[in-house]
Amino acid sequence: MANEWNLGEKKRALVKNIEKAVIVGLISSEQTVEQAVEYLDELEFLAVTAGAVVKKRFMQKLRHPDNRTFVGKGKAEEIRAYVQENDIELIIFDDDLTAKQVGILEERMERKILDRSTLILDIFAARAQTAQAKVQVELAQMQYLLPRLRGMWDHLERQKGGIGMRGPGEKEIETDRRIVRDKVSLLKKRLEKIDLQARTQRKNRGEMIRVALVGYTNVGKSTLMNVLGKAEVLAENKLFATLDTTVRKVVVDRMPFLLSDTVGFIRKLPHHLVESFKSTLDEVRESDLLIQVVDISHPQYKDHIAVVNKTLKGLGAENIPMLYVFNKMDLYLEQNLDDLLLDEEREGLIQEMKTSWEIETQGNACFIAALHKDGVQELREKLKTLVNDLYIKRYPYKTRFW
Repeated sequence: MANEWNLGEKKRALVKNIEKAVIVGLISSEQTVEQAVEYLDELEFLAVTAGAVVKKRFMQKLRHPDNRTFVGKGKAEEIRAYVQENDIELIIFDDDLTAKQVGILEERMERKILDRSTLILDIFAARAQTAQAKVQVELAQMQYLLPRLRGMWDHLERQKGGIGMRGPGEKEIETDRRIVRDKVSLLKKRLEKIDLQARTQRKNRGEMIRVALVGYTNVGKSTLMNVLGKAEVLAENKLFATLDTTVRKVVVDRMPFLLSDTVGFIRKLPHHLVESFKSTLDEVRESDLLIQVVDISHPQYKDHIAVVNKTLKGLGAENIPMLYVFNKMDLYLEQNLDDLLLDEEREGLIQEMKTSWEIETQGNACFIAALHKDGVQELREKLKTLVNDLYIKRYPYKTRFW
């Protein structure tokens, strides 16, 4: 497999133009048919975000992935026939592949092979804007590639035998690994220096309550940031539109606090990516209040909440007070309530849903449509109460005038 991340070169997206792709997933002992379909829906959205157009999806029921081709022999042949007949350039698998699987698949399919983690890393590489984000993505790429080096680094000069060409006896794969480890070490040192500057900036913000927006990717965090903070943060209907943490001062009825927008979470997020972005997510760990934005119109929004909470626990942020903001209520009502319902029945169903979540979150829930600013005033009032209580608890010696 040709290396897509040459050392010392500027990172470029794997999908440069619109490429035709197929996606492949498994129904295994670890995931049901419904889950497999949902994961492929998400994988297709990732592919579109990267710049591909998905022409077909393939699914197979297997207890465990095949060690050589991920899918079974018959399914692999079916995929091969389809991509060759329809001039498909890209095959994307929903789970991580080993270097051996990638090599075998590329040889058989004669097409570019990606897995979910590679695709996410590619999107992050294309989206990174600041020096910190770029270093974090490059570090994640190097750490991801390290165990998959065999056959992937054809750009490196190989040691050759013969008179005058004898080296210290290292095999080429060992040489490659040493070079990549050196690169990882260099990136980590560079990231530590950037992190130190970021920590200094956070300390200089003074005695202000910090609030962080968290949530699954593409739930409307950046849109809400723009509404509350009157900021101009990029907000679009794509996964991982925001990579770099944005911090704005927000004032609600003369009460100021700092609001930060962070990278969205996703299922099967590459481990190395989470590790690399932990410094960016310091903004979450050091917050006094978290606002978890939830796309309530999504069929799997409860699973999304579980993924976010699990990720927060992994970051050590599970004990920070949480306000749940259920966004896209307009779409939820459109999708779930029949237009023929009487107004009383409609209001009753809405109230029943809201009451259920009020109980679940111990009263820390708001329901809004950020794009249309519906329910935003109620959110502001709840935020004012929560932040004011935090000021009293955190800085009781300070006199406040709001």
